Amino acid sequence: MLSDLDLGVLILSSVAAYLCGSIPTGALIAKRQGIAVQEAGSGNIGATNVARTAGKKAGILTLIGDILKGLFPVLITRWLGLNEVVQASAAVMAILGHLFPVFLRFVGGKGVATGLGVFLGLAPIAILTALLGFVLVFVVFRIVSLASLVAAALTPCFIFFFAYPWPVLLAGIVIAGLIIVRHHENIGRLLKGEEQKFRAGKPVPSA
Repeated sequence: MLSDLDLGVLILSSVAAYLCGSIPTGALIAKRQGIAVQEAGSGNIGATNVARTAGKKAGILTLIGDILKGLFPVLITRWLGLNEVVQASAAVMAILGHLFPVFLRFVGGKGVATGLGVFLGLAPIAILTALLGFVLVFVVFRIVSLASLVAAALTPCFIFFFAYPWPVLLAGIVIAGLIIVRHHENIGRLLKGEEQKFRAGKPVPSA
């Protein structure tokens, strides 16, 4: 059983991680280019759509920002010496913040870059190994969603293989499931052979 203090720490860290994950990096960066990214391209706030609609530089900045907002909550809980349950909870809540951000009426991204961030903090060997799968699939097919789905599915497998603690494995399963579910439309297009290959666009001039 958790003590009152432990429960309080778990709740506070989870809320903080959710708010950090909710920061709409892509929407903010695209807005500086004069683009409402939620109304452009696929309407997604992730790095792929930002790159397509606001340019490669904006996409790279979004990717970095989304990774960091997943990494920071995990690193901070670890730096504070909090246990693996708290760290894993912070990881899941950061992902939920990105998927359902309070600042964008709970309509967010698909969690891939933020997932990379949380697992760089929680299970670096596992995520870097899964990242090799992402790179291989992307190089062959040039389809970000397919590469992301492969990496998401591989991550909990590698967490198990490298014998990380059970809270990390549970977080890996939950996060992989959330990412896959958020890609349901992409999965439908993949099955029909209609998913677009990645091409970074040029920024749309401001009005």
